[in-house]
Amino acid sequence: MEAPELPVQAEMVELVPNGKHAAALGTTALPSLAGDRFDENQRSAEMEEFLPHGAEKKQTHFTDFEGKTSFGMSVFNLSNAIMGSGILGLAYAMANTGIVLFLFLLTAVALLSSYSIHLLLKSSGIVGIRAYEQLGYRAFGTPGKLAAAIAITLQNIGAMSSYLYIVKSEVPLVIQTFLNLEEKTADWYLNGNYLVILVSITVILPLALMKQLGYLGYASGFSLSCMVFFLISVIYKKFQIPCPLPEQGGNGTGGLNYTAASGSGHWDGSESLQPPEAGACTPSFFTLNSQTAYTIPIMAFAFVCHPEVLPIYTELKDPSKKKMQCISNISIAVMYLMYFLAALFGYLTFYGRVESELLHTYSRVDPFDVLILCVRVAVLTAVTLTVPIVLFPVRRAIQQMLFHGKNFSWIRHVAIAVVLLTFINLLVIFAPSILGIFGMIGATSAPCLIFIFPAIFYIRIMPKDKEPLRSTPKILAACFALLGVLFMIMSLSFIIIDWATGGGRSGGSH
Repeated sequence: MEAPELPVQAEMVELVPNGKHAAALGTTALPSLAGDRFDENQRSAEMEEFLPHGAEKKQTHFTDFEGKTSFGMSVFNLSNAIMGSGILGLAYAMANTGIVLFLFLLTAVALLSSYSIHLLLKSSGIVGIRAYEQLGYRAFGTPGKLAAAIAITLQNIGAMSSYLYIVKSEVPLVIQTFLNLEEKTADWYLNGNYLVILVSITVILPLALMKQLGYLGYASGFSLSCMVFFLISVIYKKFQIPCPLPEQGGNGTGGLNYTAASGSGHWDGSESLQPPEAGACTPSFFTLNSQTAYTIPIMAFAFVCHPEVLPIYTELKDPSKKKMQCISNISIAVMYLMYFLAALFGYLTFYGRVESELLHTYSRVDPFDVLILCVRVAVLTAVTLTVPIVLFPVRRAIQQMLFHGKNFSWIRHVAIAVVLLTFINLLVIFAPSILGIFGMIGATSAPCLIFIFPAIFYIRIMPKDKEPLRSTPKILAACFALLGVLFMIMSLSFIIIDWATGGGRSGGSH
């Protein structure tokens, strides 16, 4: 039997900053789509979220949280969702675009990401839904819901796999440096496969089993502090490493000899400097080369956080669109500043010799540098604590696809997390090279989540009598969706060309 349609007051709600609601004046009910129905749990959940606080409390389900997360914790969670290991590749991106072009692209992407979140929140406020997949269902029925859920699942599985791949490759190097070993041994504690499983079980799984995303705010804050330490270290190293880099043993790989007795960390001049190349230590403000094409998608997806926006909105205390948009803008602004500073000072340290993974460049200078060792530990901590944040939307997408309408179950909650982490660990352990696979995933799912879906959901959900198809907001949304299609075509073309030519330098970030 078809469930009755939601009343107009529940559908056409606009939240205001004080957390109360006011029925939209002069609006009409959104036309009902074919097959548009809500189960009892979803309907009661949405009604409870949008009614005044005096309403009777109902039993919570996995899509119905009570909204206890503070403004600051929400900023930490969303910032952590934006911040990924991609910050390690932005100096390489700047080396292949130049400072001015990099700043222009980074600014454009930040503004586009904020506009995309605006479309999501506006669509959510119209129909009283705070789940990405349910917006897809509201706009296009079951196909829209499945498309959103599949895109979220692919994107976040790729992100989690890249984070764990960093754990697999970097933790053995950290342990090797701690033990002051010149060469890697066959001991189990230097085997990345064992270590990534150990980290997944002891750190990631307990955090992923928490019922609400808001509880991870403290972990997110600590993760962000680790990345701030990384940024400070990059700025500090700019003034400690000479340019051009010293040459060690004539092999051209570079290597600095630090004065151990004084502990000053300054180069002591005992190694010969490389013959300076023309412009080797001169910054470039605008660069176009064969690698520029690969850096643009890296920057385009540097602010991917959209699957996490609505779950964080759901758990926000006294929620409103204005409040959530403010959280989003603050998070994007903070990440924008950190991205630019990390890229700028990383680039100004090594110029054209910067590698696609910035920490590897420092390791070539001095593999036993204590500060860089601490930075490695901080980055590993940050990406490890980000995995549970990214896992939450994947679990919600799976719930929406397979168990929609079911009451919350701890058994199902735990089982999905265990299965996801097991699958991702197997990918990381047995895949010989995951960069191509997840490059393809990122080139398809990320444009959908950032550009295409928010725009077309908004066009479909916003009532035509309120905003006609030829109105300025819908025309802008249509152009935004077209931009996403162009990004997708461009990214896929670059990856296919790279594969066809046998390239492998499409570097950047994970």
